[in-house]
Amino acid sequence: MIHITPQQTLMLSIDPIDFRKGMDSLIGVCRGLVADPYSGTVFAFRNKRGTSVKLLVYDGTGFWLCAKRFSRGKLAYWPSSSSDQICATTMTIILNQGSPAIMSPSWRQLPGSA
Repeated sequence: MIHITPQQTLMLSIDPIDFRKGMDSLIGVCRGLVADPYSGTVFAFRNKRGTSVKLLVYDGTGFWLCAKRFSRGKLAYWPSSSSDQICATTMTIILNQGSPAIMSPSWRQLPGSA
């Protein structure tokens, strides 16, 4: 599995894409999102049925195109609007077919620390 760090910027395509697109076509999609594909940003795409995810990232020497096809089921969650905030933890949960909507908040006040 690919390791996504908190320092990396994540951009998700809300709308599904045609998964016949290869690396060069996805780089063009990234440019269409007004984002620099050479910036090290992790770009995430899903197919129409929600059974596969593709990640595209530039590591300084070349592009990585990672594809994950789920052996059972489909994505439990995918953001529906651009206002949904995605972090490295949330992306990992999504890639493991989980739903971050049922997660507890990342930060919470401890008892007695008021």
